[in-house]
Amino acid sequence: MPGSGPAPPPREVRRLLAPLLADPPRTAIVSDFDGTLSPIVDHPADARPLPGSGALLRQLAHRFGLVAVVSGRPVSFLIEHLATAGPGDGASGGAGPKFIGLYGMEQSSADGTTVPHPDAVAWRPVLDAATDRLRAGAPDGAFVESKGLAVTVHWRTARAAESWASTAIRDEVERTGLQAHAGRRSLELRPPLSIDKGTVLERLLEGRTAACYFGDDLGDLPAFAALAEASRRRGIVTVSVAVADDESPPQVLEAADVVVRGPGQAVAALHWLAEAPRTD
Repeated sequence: MPGSGPAPPPREVRRLLAPLLADPPRTAIVSDFDGTLSPIVDHPADARPLPGSGALLRQLAHRFGLVAVVSGRPVSFLIEHLATAGPGDGASGGAGPKFIGLYGMEQSSADGTTVPHPDAVAWRPVLDAATDRLRAGAPDGAFVESKGLAVTVHWRTARAAESWASTAIRDEVERTGLQAHAGRRSLELRPPLSIDKGTVLERLLEGRTAACYFGDDLGDLPAFAALAEASRRRGIVTVSVAVADDESPPQVLEAADVVVRGPGQAVAALHWLAEAPRTD
């Protein structure tokens, strides 16, 4: 119901987002999860989206041609915490949002199951072995998170473990050929594949006349770059939205078209897109 969401975003944010309302059926609304729909937390398992985020995604999906969450989380996590009940909603079928996990190495299917990228599956035994070694050597407070097709070492609650994590990840890269990727108080190992949020955005933009992406971390930079390239080469209307907090990487803020403060303002902007009148 109009007016039922949070206060509208600042005027400048609305001005930059308004072109997305000109042709909703051919517009893509895409967002990250952690730090964007969900506040950053000490332990990754404790992350939860802001209340009503799942219903908001469904509302957006009924208005816009494509709505997707593209995250470093596994698809199963995204479906568990963002999918809402109802025919055709929650995975990628009908009017529901799409869920794309592990930076594009997993995606939700029409029936809500998870489809892994075949090239990534071959690396699962290598990742499992690396996970075992990292867990065996992890100091107190460091957390080794297995995602199946990726493994992440977190030191948010044990800042002294950063040096160990950097060395351990470097050793695994040399041993296995996996690639290291930096995140918020974390390092992640992934298969050495040309798959990231940028390649995902390139695919999602096919047939679109406008698109936006909300993100907060270094892993979102390829998505911002893909939007900028689509704007230059294909004339697509694009908006990159950085969701900022006190530890935001400056590169993310510099690459964005507009900056909002935290998941609260990000969700407010998405509410506005869901309810604002269509523009000409």
